[in-house]
Formats: sequence, structure tokens, C-alpha cells
Amino acid sequence: MKTIKLRENERLDDLQRNGYRIIQNPDKFCFGMDAVLLSGFANVRKKEKMLDLGTGTGIIPILMAAKTEGDSFTGLEIQPESADMAARSVQLNELENRVSIVEGDIREASALFGCGAFSVVTCNPPYMLNEHGLQNPNPYKAIARHEIACTLEDVLREGARLLTPKGRFYMVHRPFRLVEILTGFTAHGLEPKRLKFVQPFADSAPNMVLIEAVKGGNAGVIVEKPLIVYREPGVYMEEIYDIYGY
Repeated sequence: MKTIKLRENERLDDLQRNGYRIIQNPDKFCFGMDAVLLSGFANVRKKEKMLDLGTGTGIIPILMAAKTEGDSFTGLEIQPESADMAARSVQLNELENRVSIVEGDIREASALFGCGAFSVVTCNPPYMLNEHGLQNPNPYKAIARHEIACTLEDVLREGARLLTPKGRFYMVHRPFRLVEILTGFTAHGLEPKRLKFVQPFADSAPNMVLIEAVKGGNAGVIVEKPLIVYREPGVYMEEIYDIYGY
């Protein structure tokens, strides 16, 4: 494995997959469980090309490269510092032949890559509208959590344009925006096919939802059994350990 020089306040985190590591800076933004769960929910098959919109430090393309047999994985990121960390993580893990990082704007993604360029699009988008709660004073974290640099409409519009016919869109989001999400999917010709709610505990309400939609797919959606995160405080369910690779 290559040696990569870390910049100020950066750290190396072990991804527990294929010996891969990722560069992160806690002063900016670190990936969360939602990104890992999305990588376990999504699938990229042989000869397929995947694009991750708003890739941050590249966690989803790197994990998908570890977990699936896809042909290529691209991460699009608007923040230069995050894109730089993601690109160096790709180099660190010697994944340059499968994973690429592009600095750019989600709102211009189809113009950047071309329509129908990908079989799979993934996205862990900002969950909050600008009027939802207090914005983090840290601009890096604010952009990741609030719809500052892109909106849900931007993500769905560009995702639909980027996909091949019957291509698949995978997203993780919050249940409180589910009606808006499903309406947006269908408005852009993306038919929801799978929903999986994520609950912290068996007796708690869902706090995340994983969604798969197919471009030009037939009507009909399957609601899968929920994913329970914790058996008890501090102890994951077995399925979570499997997703993380522990």
C-alpha cells in the first residue's frame, strides 16, 4: 500500500474492508453510518459504472469497489478539500484503475459526464432544508447537512439524467421527507422499487430510509424488513457488523 502524506488535522481510518483506509479531517466532515448502510444496500454488477453524487471523502465509491464487482466507480464532490482527501485515499488504496474522484457541482453533473453515462447512481444527500434547525457554523459540515450547494430536486433531476435506461438510483435519507422523495422520483421517471427503514432499536421509530429506484421501471415497490442498528446500547445487531465488515 502506498504512503500518502497527511495534511494538518487529517487522520487515517481503517475501513475494515480489504485493508482499505480513508483520509478524514474531523474539523471538516467525517462519514457516518448512513453512508456505510447505503454501501450495503446498493449493488454494482459486473461491467457496470457507478457515480456517487456528493461523495465527500469518497467513502461510498471506495466501499463499493471493495464490496462489488462493478467496472468503475466515480465520486463527484464540490468541496475542493474533501475532493482532495478522497483522491488521496484512492491513491493510498491503489484503486486508481477502478475509482476516480471529480471535483464538480451536482447541479451540473449531467453536463459534466453526459446523459446516460452510468448504470448506477448513489447519493447520501444533505437531509435538511435551509429552514430546518440551526446550520452548523462550520461551512464544510453545513454544506453536507443542509441544502446549500444542492437541493433534493437537483439530486433527483441529475441522477435521472445520468442513468442509462433501467439504471438504478440508490439513496439514503430521512423518513420525514419520504413523500417528497417518492414524488420527486416518479416526476423524473424513476420508479421506486425497494424501501428499507432503519431503526436505532427494535422498538424505536425509523430515523433513516434506504431507497432503490429504477429509471423507467415498472410500478411496484417492496418494503423490506427494517434494519435494526442496536441490540442494546453500544452493541450492534449482527447485520450491522456484517455491513461494516467486522
